[in-house]
Amino acid sequence: MAESADPARRSIGAKRNPDSAEAILEAAEAVLVEAGYAGFSIEAVARRARAGKPTIYRWWPSKAALLFEVYQRQKRVEVPDTGSLEEDLAGFLKNLFAHWRETSSGSVFRSLIAEAQSDETAAAALAGYAAGRSAHTGRIIERAKARGEVAADIDQAVVADLVASYAWRHLLTNRLDEPEAAIREVVRYLLRGIQAPVG
Repeated sequence: MAESADPARRSIGAKRNPDSAEAILEAAEAVLVEAGYAGFSIEAVARRARAGKPTIYRWWPSKAALLFEVYQRQKRVEVPDTGSLEEDLAGFLKNLFAHWRETSSGSVFRSLIAEAQSDETAAAALAGYAAGRSAHTGRIIERAKARGEVAADIDQAVVADLVASYAWRHLLTNRLDEPEAAIREVVRYLLRGIQAPVG
């Protein structure tokens, strides 16, 4: 499913040359693969792409903006629409963990979260991205509301934040090999609650 636009993807200045932009993004991906986050810099990308740093900064105002676009290019996670909220959420988390685990996108996103701890531009980009993803996941809840699976007064943004919190914790602690049974248990807790029956 295609990702929605977010602030990190907006370029500034002159219109991008598609060929040059593609070369820069491919170079950025290559630098990340070869050098990791620690070795990633606009200078390294410029050398690899044979592009000027001013060109890169004209289209991506910060290292974080470039990293977010690289992440968006790599992220292709299927969001199931099975007619069951439990199946949709479990399937989404399973697909997300597999994607983070099996591609470099997991390490890229961990790097972006790390960058956001000390860089205001990265923090703003991350907040914008997270809001977009919350709305995206919230649509799963909206579909369930329309089917009558979820109470009408449930705030889908809160549920989306709970799902994201679970996913991000596993990403940041490198626990992306969570068994499907464990994922399903978490989804059941989320949907059914943990309070003991009264009486």
